Amino acid sequence: MLDVMRGWLDKYLSDEEAVLFTILLLLVFIVILTMGNLLAPVLTGMVLAFVMQGLITYLARLRVPNSVAVPVTFFMFLGIFFAFFLFVIPRVWRQMSSLFNELPKMVEKGQALLELLPESFPDLITEEKVATWVDMLGGEVAQFGQWLVSYSLSQLPLLMSILVYTLLVPILVFFFLKDKDLLLNWFLAFLPKEKPLMSKIGHEMGEQMANYMRGKVIEILIAGGVTYIFFIVVGLNYAALLGFLVGLSVIIPYLGVAVVTVPVVLIAYSQWGWGGDLLILMLGYVVIQALDGLLLVPKLFSEVVNLHPIAIITAVLVFGGLWGLWGVFFAIPLATLIKAIMTAWPKHPSQLEPESQP
Repeated sequence: MLDVMRGWLDKYLSDEEAVLFTILLLLVFIVILTMGNLLAPVLTGMVLAFVMQGLITYLARLRVPNSVAVPVTFFMFLGIFFAFFLFVIPRVWRQMSSLFNELPKMVEKGQALLELLPESFPDLITEEKVATWVDMLGGEVAQFGQWLVSYSLSQLPLLMSILVYTLLVPILVFFFLKDKDLLLNWFLAFLPKEKPLMSKIGHEMGEQMANYMRGKVIEILIAGGVTYIFFIVVGLNYAALLGFLVGLSVIIPYLGVAVVTVPVVLIAYSQWGWGGDLLILMLGYVVIQALDGLLLVPKLFSEVVNLHPIAIITAVLVFGGLWGLWGVFFAIPLATLIKAIMTAWPKHPSQLEPESQP
């Protein structure tokens, strides 16, 4: 047994850089897992700055000086950031409150629909089954109402968190944009000068992460915005709330669309019942989702390493369970990182390729 362990260590951890890289990964994992909530504004600022870096790079190609590109990018971000908090969030919150007030009426319509099932399908559904389903539905709604009240009271400190984010995140984004090179050089000073493994993985992941994060933000804005406009055009209630949910749903591959479709259908049925309006809504909704999956996603994520759907779903479940929404958002990049590490990891020091010289 000892010989087997010694052989495995010699095969995979015989290189000093591999050992150092393993230690760094463990430290980052421990810090995020234990202090992720405390460092949330810093991590948020870092992510947003990374997303905005693409615009600075584009302006640099147009020969715009960095001293001009950084303020232009930052003020553009500032306008979007405060517009989101001042216009989008209040509207979504008002519609969510209105939806909760209308929930009992929607449940009554659902119960009425269930009571009609024995007449339509007498051989399959009995009145006893329907009565059981109605009782279960009423009990679940009551439990949901109690949970909502307790959750609302427990989330009162959330207002303070939002205030902290509103004040700190723009400041952090500015300094991450302004002093990016300074911060990177400070961090790299702690690493060895010769680091072919880290350089290879870092170069690959830098491109993958940038493409994914910027593409995902653009996809959220486009999918949510187009869906909101479509819902407004067809006259669907709670258009802002549902458009917001559809935008967030693209964060979760495969599962997000399936989950968010349920409230869309339920609210549409509660408003119109079965008929042409519901059919038009679902056709338009399916077209938007199809254009997102078949046109927008391939265009935005053409440079992202392809992963098997099972790997993506597994990554969403694992990292979402560890870090919540952030884990879901970064599930694909983290899975790509693991894949890149497994591909580049040296089995013996002699397998390390020397760093390419400029």
